[in-house]
Amino acid sequence: MKILVTGGAGYVGTSLIPQLLERGYQVRVLDSLMFGGDQLLPFFKYKNFEFIKGDIRKIEDLSNAVNDQDVIIHLAAIVGYPACRSHPELAEDVNIGGTKNLASVVSRNQLVIFGSTGSNYGAVEDICTEETPLNPLSLYGQTKTIAENHLLENCTTIAFRFATAFGVSPRLRLDLLINDFVYKALTQQYLVVYEKHFMRTFIHIRDLGASFLFAIDNVEKMKGQVYNVGDESMNYSKEQICEMIQKQTNCYVHYADVGEDIDKRNYIVSYEKIKSLGFQTQIAVDEGIEELIKALGVISYKTPYSNI
Repeated sequence: MKILVTGGAGYVGTSLIPQLLERGYQVRVLDSLMFGGDQLLPFFKYKNFEFIKGDIRKIEDLSNAVNDQDVIIHLAAIVGYPACRSHPELAEDVNIGGTKNLASVVSRNQLVIFGSTGSNYGAVEDICTEETPLNPLSLYGQTKTIAENHLLENCTTIAFRFATAFGVSPRLRLDLLINDFVYKALTQQYLVVYEKHFMRTFIHIRDLGASFLFAIDNVEKMKGQVYNVGDESMNYSKEQICEMIQKQTNCYVHYADVGEDIDKRNYIVSYEKIKSLGFQTQIAVDEGIEELIKALGVISYKTPYSNI
């Protein structure tokens, strides 16, 4: 099987690629290398790995990349509301324009698995299911919602609305909630946290990758549909996450009265739809925290602009 991963040099892609390669799939990555390409170096030893430097905003780059591919895992995006807020035009061009470009060059015989987000829901009071009306509040959520709808209407698509990812990846991100909290606990020995009661659901980056493999194995059951991806057992408040990190790092935690999440992610999510098909996450939050603590120990935090 031939699989194209758009945005494959990113946090999700570089964790997913070895999972695909280990299955023996032919894996092609299309990425503009906005955040560099060093994280891809370990994959060139595989004969079934191919890299194309390209931009999903360019039709010709996409046309070349999707040629002869059986599955397109679409990850290329400006991810997170801070990044989208800082670069709004780029976010719309990539998240919406790039996705429409992809839809225009793939055929109905090719499967598109879209990495969407729970930010599409916005503020929700009840338990959140795939039927919950979408009300994205941030530019990030808005662009991903438009992209998701366009793919479902125009391609053979499976869309995954992921819980908040955490854990170690070759292209590590420290702007995700658990990763960020662990990093600050280690480097500052304290955390300042707002909206401590807000509930979030989390998924380890390798479990996130496993969901794409699950979709490939269950195409006929899943195509044309949307799935929340995570597990109810991983619904935690920010305060509970802090307590788990504090237990392993002995950091100080201060709960502040100011600050807010623009996406208003404060809800319990149901994952019954994908679990009923047999998908189950494997890695618990405390395991991921332990992994992060070990991995962050090899990263240099030194800056020439500090005496610390």
